[in-house]
Amino acid sequence: MYVSTKLIKIGVFGAGHLGKIHLKLLNESKKFNLLGFHDVNPDYSIKIEKEFGYKYFEDSNLLIESSDAIAIITPTQSHFEIAMKCIEKNKHIFIEKPIAYSVDEAEEIVKFSKEKKIIGQVGHVERFNPAFNSINRMIGNPMFIESHRLSEFNPRGTDVSVVLDLMIHDIDIILSLISSDIKNISSSGVSVISNTPDIANARIEFQNGAVANLTSSRISLKNMRKLRFFQKETYISVDLYNKKAEVVKMIDAPKQLDKFALTLENAEGKKKQIIYKNPKILNNNAIQIELENFANSINNGVKSIVSLEDATRALKVAYSIINSM
Repeated sequence: MYVSTKLIKIGVFGAGHLGKIHLKLLNESKKFNLLGFHDVNPDYSIKIEKEFGYKYFEDSNLLIESSDAIAIITPTQSHFEIAMKCIEKNKHIFIEKPIAYSVDEAEEIVKFSKEKKIIGQVGHVERFNPAFNSINRMIGNPMFIESHRLSEFNPRGTDVSVVLDLMIHDIDIILSLISSDIKNISSSGVSVISNTPDIANARIEFQNGAVANLTSSRISLKNMRKLRFFQKETYISVDLYNKKAEVVKMIDAPKQLDKFALTLENAEGKKKQIIYKNPKILNNNAIQIELENFANSINNGVKSIVSLEDATRALKVAYSIINSM
């Protein structure tokens, strides 16, 4: 397969908190040539340009025309309009999650990108979290998944429900691991500070019998991002926030047991040996890795790890959760 080594000319829409992180990483990247950025606030943009040296494009159309790809790191409500402009100009797109404000918008983006043969990726960054990557290949057929994603209050992101702001990360991960249609969704949510739910819990039941229980809050006293997976003779726990993972496996106990071995015996008298593992976790920057994946997808002409279709499916489930509240 031919692999291009040419630097990808990229522009960034949005220079807020997350936009500045993308600008820094793209500027340091050996796979991208950062042309500059556009932001709707001219005074703020000029300040960013002076402070960091990134070129400010007052004309957003000029930035699109000059680039091979565009990273859309703007508020969710503007994703659709910018993405469609970029696709129309045959530019590859990276969109921060969620892909769009509505499912209809997301489906339009997917449809138009296919017609124009555009590579698209969505910023569900937890798929690139080194703690998750240390255990995701060990997850075979999980039958019960539990997720807790709790954050201290931050006004940024409260323009959408906590389901779209936080829970959607875990929805995306769960959908990537369970190859089954959804049978039923039930949920509840409470608005405390915002006009949309700040705390939410959802139960997703799949046709194959698997169940996922998700909890998200953006008004907690501490930050937590944990996932627990239960499958046949295996329990896997991953702490995405602190970058830790634990795997507990049960195997048939050998006749000659080590004196320090942990065992249990079931009601039928069958003995199992318990084995604990702590997978090695690399100290990688998840956003940098996802951007490199975007570059590789463009250079190789292949579907990205978190495709536009993946993100649209996650958005559909997120709205099903919101609508069932």
